[in-house]
Amino acid sequence: MASRSAAHAAGVEAGPFGRLADWFATLTTGMNSLGTTWVFCLMFLICADVAGRYLFSAPIRGAAEMVGYSIVTAVFLQFANTLHIGRFTRVELLIGRLKARRPAAGHGFEMLFNLAGAAVFAIIVYGTFPKLAYAWESGEITGTPGDFVFIVWPFLAIIVLGAGATAVEFAIQFVRAADATVRACRAGAPGGWAYLAGFVAFVAAIAVAGAGGIGNLQIGLLGILCLLVFLYCGMPIGVVMIVVGFVGVWFIRGDPGLGVRMLAQSSSEYLKSYFFGVVPLFVLMGLLVGVADVGRDTFDVARWALRRIKGGLGVATVAANAVFAAITGSSIASAAVFTRIATPEMLRHGYTPRFAVGVVAGSSVLGMLIPPSLLFIVYGFLAEQSVGHLFLAGIVPGLILAGAMIAAILGMTRFWPSFVGGRPVEEGEGESVASSALKLAPIAGLIALVLGGIYGGVFTPTEAGAAGALGALLIALGRRKLTWANLWQTMVETGHVTVSILFLILAARIFGQMLTMAGLPQQMSAFAIEANLGLVGFTVLFIAIVIVLGMILDSVSIMVITLPFAVPVIQGLGGDLIWFGVVTVVAVEIGLLTPPFGLAVYVVKSSLGDDRVSLNQIFAGAFPFVVIMALVVALLVALPKLSLVF
Repeated sequence: MASRSAAHAAGVEAGPFGRLADWFATLTTGMNSLGTTWVFCLMFLICADVAGRYLFSAPIRGAAEMVGYSIVTAVFLQFANTLHIGRFTRVELLIGRLKARRPAAGHGFEMLFNLAGAAVFAIIVYGTFPKLAYAWESGEITGTPGDFVFIVWPFLAIIVLGAGATAVEFAIQFVRAADATVRACRAGAPGGWAYLAGFVAFVAAIAVAGAGGIGNLQIGLLGILCLLVFLYCGMPIGVVMIVVGFVGVWFIRGDPGLGVRMLAQSSSEYLKSYFFGVVPLFVLMGLLVGVADVGRDTFDVARWALRRIKGGLGVATVAANAVFAAITGSSIASAAVFTRIATPEMLRHGYTPRFAVGVVAGSSVLGMLIPPSLLFIVYGFLAEQSVGHLFLAGIVPGLILAGAMIAAILGMTRFWPSFVGGRPVEEGEGESVASSALKLAPIAGLIALVLGGIYGGVFTPTEAGAAGALGALLIALGRRKLTWANLWQTMVETGHVTVSILFLILAARIFGQMLTMAGLPQQMSAFAIEANLGLVGFTVLFIAIVIVLGMILDSVSIMVITLPFAVPVIQGLGGDLIWFGVVTVVAVEIGLLTPPFGLAVYVVKSSLGDDRVSLNQIFAGAFPFVVIMALVVALLVALPKLSLVF
């Protein structure tokens, strides 16, 4: 709210609109708080269900239904606030430059994009409201009669409320963008109207072509073209995919009502899944682990164990990242944690800044490969594969990648010492066997609880997420690292991350359904067969596309964009989707280290807070790890059994 207040000195913010917008922001913050608390309570509900089932043979009746309905409603409660704080994923390549150099056109693009976002959520309201009215009038219930039932309309009401609030937030941002456009024009700022005119002309041309009766395949190809253009221009990725999917279905079937029903159905039914609970629960677990300072303890133990090895602090960073990955599932979390922990230590011991930041950025990618992994969870939803099987498949490749990074560091210390630098850790800085065991015990216990529970058939992935989050909460409490303030911050961040991911998954479903109606995946499979690309050839082409996209997009966005048409092709070519999931995750993670986007690099830079280390130095330091990842992904393509040893 404070950041908004700075803008209140001019334009619409100074009048009644500004006061109304502030009041609405307060409302959406309250809705977000309710959704955040709701998700946190799910952890206790699921753990109580597991305990009741195993300890008392009395599981909580209807727990799965309650979790499913709770996920979709909690997400919709948090949509508007997530948008308000700018957490809807987007690419700001063009629009960022325009705002700086051609502000009138930049804000003009914002107007169009906010209008599109308002339309998307207004359609959700329009399509869901009849279901709400019917549920209200009929007293519709869900569950098992005679066992456990509850009424449906309150959940549908929250979906309508949340979607409506998000549409209003988009409308507020539309007004702000319009006001900024007018003020930029009055101030005589460069317009750059050619960009905006070109964009409008492109949209008009596509609309004319789509309405002109072209074939379904051409509509699908135009959809992909529009997706890329809109992404480059800066429209939020989830909004892009829904708009393109909706309009594509309209053109293919000639019925806009079908798109309305599809969007409403996906919003209320597709997201209403017990298995989607795995997303917020693993995110919560990872954030709580970070609060508990587990990363620091892991690094301290690894540093002590490798103190006599030349380049030992670099190896310790990789080893600690590998362990940390087994309890967080987030590369970004790993990059943030070890930048603050490992980089100062390496610099203090004479390692070059380029190597110190590069090894942190490079090894952070292990967070998304070694299970539990958030990307495996997203892939499992998009490809309709078992998350547990994907976790199993990631173990050996994750260890191979960690081993390859360690071997590369040892090789660089021997053959490229000027790149590494460094001196051994002094004996007095070490741990002891007893203190190391004490520090690692909670970490080992949490890994055993989560992964052992999944692989031993004790937990579903969702239950493992709940158990892991509760375990991480207890560790943080036991170490007295948790305060009410950072607990609430963790819960709010969990909600925002969850909304961002599930919105992209919802959008990918709409976009994927449009591509399927257009017959594009089937045609791509036929083309790959006729062109004699084969499974390996298509996979190599896919990897190349993913790496290029990684230069401008984040990992989840790349997956939701590419997998709707890539997965059917892999199936058509006889490929194993579990193996393909591992290959995809490694390839996608390369993008975390490549310019200009390189999200892990930017996280390292922002977490370090040291102007002496530039972005170019971090990219240069991470480059050897990009090469290593490319070699490992090539190995996984050549030897698929490495991903299927279990």
